[in-house]
Amino acid sequence: MNFTKHWAATLDDYAIDLAWSPLPDDGEDKHRAGSSQQRRDGTLLAVASAAGGITLYDAATGAVQHALAGHANGANCLAWMPAHLRTEDGGRKTDILATGGQDGCVRFWDAAAGQQTAEAKLGSAWVEHLAWRPVQRTEDGGLKAEALLFAAAGKKLFVLRSDGTLAHTFPDAPKTISALAISPPSVLRPLPSVIAAAYFGGVCLWDATTFAAQKELPYGNAILALTSSPDGRWLVAGCHDNSVHLWVPAEDLELHMSGYETRLKELSFSHDSKWLATGGGKDVCVWDCAGAGPEGREPLQLPQTARTTAVAFQNQHSLLATGDAGGTFTLWAPTRKNPMVAEVKMPSVATKFAWKPDDSLLAVGTEKGVVYVFKTA
Repeated sequence: MNFTKHWAATLDDYAIDLAWSPLPDDGEDKHRAGSSQQRRDGTLLAVASAAGGITLYDAATGAVQHALAGHANGANCLAWMPAHLRTEDGGRKTDILATGGQDGCVRFWDAAAGQQTAEAKLGSAWVEHLAWRPVQRTEDGGLKAEALLFAAAGKKLFVLRSDGTLAHTFPDAPKTISALAISPPSVLRPLPSVIAAAYFGGVCLWDATTFAAQKELPYGNAILALTSSPDGRWLVAGCHDNSVHLWVPAEDLELHMSGYETRLKELSFSHDSKWLATGGGKDVCVWDCAGAGPEGREPLQLPQTARTTAVAFQNQHSLLATGDAGGTFTLWAPTRKNPMVAEVKMPSVATKFAWKPDDSLLAVGTEKGVVYVFKTA
């Protein structure tokens, strides 16, 4: 495999979040009128600087397409509207980017025009977590097209429409919401999409369509990260007490793996939901989540030279990207006899990874404010 640096860009502060725009809908013209840098290939990289600005880069060249004002007091998070929910404006489908900041606002941006389209002021608490509702299927196999965004600020969880209006407000969480995870409608059984909100003491689960409460999952410590497996079966928390906690809410199954070196924020599932990669120390652990799950099984261990800072499986394939506190960034094929695929020593520590939807590019955000984009072939 060839793995090469494609381009790099420098921000005014560290990269607090980054994400690729979605791929176009099936059958959508990828080469409609416009400059070669703005063709509809689903490849804008949005990067949020901790200082507050949001920059949109062209994937092919690294050229700045738009520098958005973002949030004056600092940005925290961003999320692209899913492709099937894009609205049509004047014959073109509009990519909408949502951003959340320390000003208590969620802002919506037209990525092609580089303009703000809407704003929701949610109070004085920082907006720290955003998640778009997945595409919802109707009984006849069609798509529900309403775009809804879940936004967490302090103890509050809101549902927003893409025009900034409020669709729903959930009851306050017991403590500040520390993480959000949204599962797709389950492919294993007829279960709806679920939004999970974590806080010190547990996780609340809500139906993402009706907003009805489903259940509470207690946990006696702080939860720092939360993720759902792509098949909707597993809900996994990275915890302050140096552990990983797993639930299968539909089966009332609960597992726990402790003994990590540090508190745990780094979590990533493989596209087939079989493998869970976790940080929490120097070596990356890759757990087998098939069947009864990882408890009692020995994980695959991928050695690094320093504490793990980021992990990310590809969207459609099996490679895993990891970063450590020494500035080393590594690509792995975890199940191979010789799992290391490539290794790069960077001048700054990787804090965030984002694979392009087709896995051809990997964006790496760093603590010194440099964003690197690597090409795989």
